[in-house]
Amino acid sequence: MPPAPVAPPAPPRTSRRELLAVALVLVAATAAVEGWQSWRSRRFAPQIARAAQPGDIQMLSSVTCMYCTQARVWLRDAKVPFDECLIERDAACAARWQALGAPGTPLLLVRGEAQLGFSPQRVAERLVAPVH
Repeated sequence: MPPAPVAPPAPPRTSRRELLAVALVLVAATAAVEGWQSWRSRRFAPQIARAAQPGDIQMLSSVTCMYCTQARVWLRDAKVPFDECLIERDAACAARWQALGAPGTPLLLVRGEAQLGFSPQRVAERLVAPVH
């Protein structure tokens, strides 16, 4: 008669205290990363506000795009002059967006350079770049 199978040992149980500690570490790490990104983003605001002239920044956006909303709020809060059009509401805007072959929104045109997505650092770099 073959020997009876032996059950594998039970995995160690994780206590609620250990789970709570892991959750707190994850929350703290997430908050730290978001805080750093926010600081990094805000540090470009004065530079962009000084360098941007009316007409320098055009944003092609969508009514359903949360990233467009975030970019709009950031630019307004930083008091940066910009123009915006919505591809669903403005046929010329939609045609321009399609002609540029943009796969998404927001599409920023910073002194004529297309930038997909909103990055304060990229906007600042373009605004301070020498004009050719």
